[in-house]
Amino acid sequence: MKIDCIIIEDEPLAMERAKSYVQKFPFLHLLSTFDNAVDALVFLKTNRVDLIFLDINMGRLSGIQLLEVANIKSEVIITTAYHEYALKGYELNVTDYLLKPYTFERFVQAVEKAQYNLSKKNIKHDKNFIFVKTEYRLEKLILSDIIYIEGMRDYRKIHTRDKQIMTLQTFKDFEEEIPSQIICRVHKSYMVALNKIESVERDRVKIKDVLIPISETYKKSFFDLIK
Repeated sequence: MKIDCIIIEDEPLAMERAKSYVQKFPFLHLLSTFDNAVDALVFLKTNRVDLIFLDINMGRLSGIQLLEVANIKSEVIITTAYHEYALKGYELNVTDYLLKPYTFERFVQAVEKAQYNLSKKNIKHDKNFIFVKTEYRLEKLILSDIIYIEGMRDYRKIHTRDKQIMTLQTFKDFEEEIPSQIICRVHKSYMVALNKIESVERDRVKIKDVLIPISETYKKSFFDLIK
């Protein structure tokens, strides 16, 4: 599997080291390098990138700020001389955190993590069904049949074309198993099938004459998806 990557690094020596390490992997395809996060942000708006090697302390826009302001779906390996940003990095769901000066062996470990995560994503995107625990059985559901999923206290109610299914599986379970491009979270109590949405009005989506709220927490990611 080819992995398209970029390096964002403002230290010339650190940039050369990262480039030399990347070139040792035949499956890593280096699309571009950037010495600042602003130019990288512009590039990311129009280019698909699988993996980002990201420094933190960079001029006007730091690596952490880039992760906070941009809707980045790529795997991210932070490379920095500062350990104090580690917790913030993991809060932003980075793949790995490399402290400079890192060894090639440690770099390999980080790349292998990213490779594993990307392989899981590819498997997930190829699936067109899931199995749902309901009562005493596992029931197969075709993803294209799902209209929306509603939270009801301890249960989730799955509304499909021809039936409704109650399950104790959590929204987190569904988010991990179903690609957000198919069914995405819009509220703490709702996930919706994007291709079933009839209209979007202010902070609500309409599906089958049902108005479903869009909360502030999920608004940005939802509108990024439908754009």
